[in-house]
Amino acid sequence: MDDTSAAIAATLQQVGPRLKRLRRQRRITLTGLAGTTGISKSTLSRLETGQRRPTLELLLALSQAYRVPLDDLVGAPAAGDPRVQLKAGRVKGRTVIPLIRQPEGTQAWKIVIPTSKGHPEPRAHDGHEWIYVLSGHLRLVLGDQDWVLGRGEVAEFDTQVPHWFGSTGDEPTEILSIFGRPGERMSVRTTPAQASSA
Repeated sequence: MDDTSAAIAATLQQVGPRLKRLRRQRRITLTGLAGTTGISKSTLSRLETGQRRPTLELLLALSQAYRVPLDDLVGAPAAGDPRVQLKAGRVKGRTVIPLIRQPEGTQAWKIVIPTSKGHPEPRAHDGHEWIYVLSGHLRLVLGDQDWVLGRGEVAEFDTQVPHWFGSTGDEPTEILSIFGRPGERMSVRTTPAQASSA
């Protein structure tokens, strides 16, 4: 086994413990993670114990669920220019680009949603999310409400409310998604506008 193969094998051996540690840090059950990712509970368990080799498809789904870059999820060593880390992935037909390298704390993603019209499958999980529409129109199903957001519009919501977002089917959509874990909220530092006296 050459040095490269040995390094890959060593990295893959650490994926299971890393996934288990990350899930426990987030206080997520295997059942909850299965509901979020669509991966069976038994597959998730076997991934964490090293009994199943991680595939790119499984890792991309977990990367999206945990809101961490794929490199951080597998513990891949940094390569090339450390300032350039925007590596796109594909999750459920969408292009997902992580904008933050930190595995902990608030996460930010640019997501490109294709034109194809998806059937809403609302899911709930712990946390708080902010979505900003960069281009196109985004369909957002939040609880019993069904919204269409246009360019420049923002949605903020508790992710414990069942939610889903996707294309309206008319055009591709680009969004920024910022996800805060339980207890994390954005701090607004601007001064509110003064009410005019009548």
